[in-house]
Amino acid sequence: MFGRQGGSSKGKGGSMHMYSTKHGFYGGNGIVGAQVPIGAGLAWKFAMENRDSPKHVAVTFFGDGAANQGQVYEALNIAALQRIPCIFCIENNQFGMGTSKKRASYQPEFYRRGDYVPGIKVDGMDVLAVQEGTRWAKNWCQSGKGPVFLEFDSYRYMGHSMSDPDSQYRSKSDIQTVKNERDCVRKMKEFMVQEGIMTDEEMSALEKKVKKEVDQDLQRAQKHPLSHADELYTDIYVGEQYEHRSPQGRVYVQAPPPKARN
Repeated sequence: MFGRQGGSSKGKGGSMHMYSTKHGFYGGNGIVGAQVPIGAGLAWKFAMENRDSPKHVAVTFFGDGAANQGQVYEALNIAALQRIPCIFCIENNQFGMGTSKKRASYQPEFYRRGDYVPGIKVDGMDVLAVQEGTRWAKNWCQSGKGPVFLEFDSYRYMGHSMSDPDSQYRSKSDIQTVKNERDCVRKMKEFMVQEGIMTDEEMSALEKKVKKEVDQDLQRAQKHPLSHADELYTDIYVGEQYEHRSPQGRVYVQAPPPKARN
């Protein structure tokens, strides 16, 4: 994310390209919705290992904007056909960039989109609701029943990106109303204090500890050297690579020649 050699993608990825197979995390994608069929492919692997009671479950996330992409429906079709353990999580934050879901989707109740894939909808601004909904979906998949839709009804406070001032399609009062009524962090803090799980003082101390850890991680990341420009040409193909360097020092990578079939 910072263009450093020690990053999970060796400095080649932004916020959408965090990647760590060690932790079972296969990253996002620069193409809207393209991570959905990748998630279905991972789930297919788990189904091939044990279709009736798969040990692992693939979870693929996408937003209300990506829900209209054709490849999402292609993935759903094969997921239902092959009865694979995949949870299709829709983060419905009400806006696809600057477009309201009601202006872009004929069916804005996204958990109903599956047709032949069952779906449930939970309050994405309620931590405990998300926990229970996710547990139910995981149990469904691991019992060999196939894929499931899980819609998180949430809200995006900030703009879609740095270039999105978000002032043209909603007002500050709209955002503040959601913060006052549904803010998930504030509601969870209040719940934990009311239930005697933590005191206000303990909560404040925990927040300071977390902020300190984040600052330390940031400083640690910034100490790594910047990635070299040649790194852009690596990890393009699987297996052996052939590099060609021009007189100007540019590197060109071509796919390895196909292996002869026996």
